[in-house]
Amino acid sequence: MEPEEKKPLWRLQKLPPELGPPLLHKIIDGICGRAYPLHQDYHSVWNSTEWKHVLEDVTKFFKAVVGKNFSDEEILQQLSQLSSHQEAIMKCLKSRKEEIKQALLGEIVDISCAQLQDFDWQLKLGLASDKIATLQMPLLNLHLDVKEDGDVKPYSVEMSKEELQNLISSLEAANKVFALI
Repeated sequence: MEPEEKKPLWRLQKLPPELGPPLLHKIIDGICGRAYPLHQDYHSVWNSTEWKHVLEDVTKFFKAVVGKNFSDEEILQQLSQLSSHQEAIMKCLKSRKEEIKQALLGEIVDISCAQLQDFDWQLKLGLASDKIATLQMPLLNLHLDVKEDGDVKPYSVEMSKEELQNLISSLEAANKVFALI
């Protein structure tokens, strides 16, 4: 059995279940460019160091499962130790997945302002794990290594053909803006 510290979101166990949904939605708000939740609202649950880790862990988790397009089964497997918060996390993901995906695509466009160090892509056919039939929908896995403030940060996202077209259009528009500068 792996230690608790190695499991994603293990710090949420300290949070009473009724406080889970508001916190999760506020973290998603932060991912989407709005205000993140404040420590003062949760100071009775976590100290400031733990709070920073909670925000970082939950943000990283939401970005990873949406960016990599995890199935419900894969997400539940990641959340196996969080019985009291599984349902809230799944509801938040289902209701706000598209918002998170748009925020991730926005981050990729913002990356164009940074230094792209390396990239990799892979094309595959997507299968619907929650359906019996195969979707046969082509998906692109895009992995970028970007140098920001001296650090190389990895970004990964899985995109459909339409999402890739939107990204290309956004990058072309950003390129036109930079050409004017």
